[in-house]
Amino acid sequence: MTAPTGAEDLLRELAPQVLGALVRRYGHFDACEDAVQEALLAAALQWPEQGPPDNPRGWLVTVASRRLTDELRSESARTRRESMLAARAPADEFLSPAADAEPVGARDDTLTLLFLCCHPALTPASQVALTLRAVGGLTTAQIARAFLVPEATMAQRISRTKQRIKSTAIPFAPPPEPERAERLRVVLHVLYLIFNEGYTTTSGPDLQRRELTGEAIRLTRAVRELLPDDGEVTGLLALMVLTDARRPARTGPGGALIPLAEQDRSLWSTESIAEGVALITGALTRAPLGPYQLQAAIAAVHAEAARAEETDWPQIVALYTLLEHLAPNPMVTLNHAVALAMVEGPGAGLVLLKTLEADERMAGHHRLHAVRAHLLETAGDREGARAGYREAARRTTSLPEQRYLEGRAARLAQPEP
Repeated sequence: MTAPTGAEDLLRELAPQVLGALVRRYGHFDACEDAVQEALLAAALQWPEQGPPDNPRGWLVTVASRRLTDELRSESARTRRESMLAARAPADEFLSPAADAEPVGARDDTLTLLFLCCHPALTPASQVALTLRAVGGLTTAQIARAFLVPEATMAQRISRTKQRIKSTAIPFAPPPEPERAERLRVVLHVLYLIFNEGYTTTSGPDLQRRELTGEAIRLTRAVRELLPDDGEVTGLLALMVLTDARRPARTGPGGALIPLAEQDRSLWSTESIAEGVALITGALTRAPLGPYQLQAAIAAVHAEAARAEETDWPQIVALYTLLEHLAPNPMVTLNHAVALAMVEGPGAGLVLLKTLEADERMAGHHRLHAVRAHLLETAGDREGARAGYREAARRTTSLPEQRYLEGRAARLAQPEP
């Protein structure tokens, strides 16, 4: 995917605002989404030649509204002709907006749109795809490429998701106050999934996909602008920024994976680190503690170490202990085991890993085998480590990770120097 131009950046920023305005006013999410896509296409064709209008958002709302009303009137007329029932609502009633006299596009409905795309009635895969399409402004082809599936497959997934919204009559409105915190948690989790898929792609030839990490950061910034005092929103943004700061050092020639301990830290983005540290420092002093804040704090400890040997591992262990208490998760335990091994030795880490062996979520995960192999290697069990690396390589679908793990196993097959 090529880097977006200034006009493309503007269109992607405006897309959720325009879609939110139309859905709030008219309902019919699927028809509104199609109308907005047509308006974005018209803008992409006209603006480069004619220049953007004085009010780009108003222009898009107007064009999309015209396309929408034409489509809905046509659909209403077709329905009346087919049904031949006098009780059918006339076109004007079919098009009647919500009981809301506020002008279309007068407020930013991006957060409400995110709540809709991440509604619990939708599957996680559907939530991610619809968020990238409706809120991120990515085309179906771009989303398909990012997830390495055919465009037709992604188009069907998005179409089914929009039909699900229609059939279940999911309202376009902020969730009720008792549900708001949980629904926001789902929104943040979807953005977290998008970032993670971009930072370490689960399959295919590339380790990372910058279009996804960039989109996740952009959308999280947008949410923070709407909820500046929410500590977990700020924590998630800090986590993404601090993690993404390491991106230039994560791969070597040919896209080979470079683990954290071996990275050239002079390549890390000092600007991103400064921003991330400032974000998490502010959040920790102002808001109730949450899982994303703790993960960001861990990332900040790594970021502030000029050399791997200077990492404050006891502080990281303490943060992981708190994170496991606050939000138990097998991946947290996995990372905790690595940190514990750095403080108390590989044996302590291996003992903690044993608690994951009965966890069905981790039973077939390549990272459990990879971490165990690393700790066995540190403990001097070369044969056990080699077998673990080979098993991890067999289980992963990421080619860079596979090559890295196979390389570790091959090195251990050589006689010790």
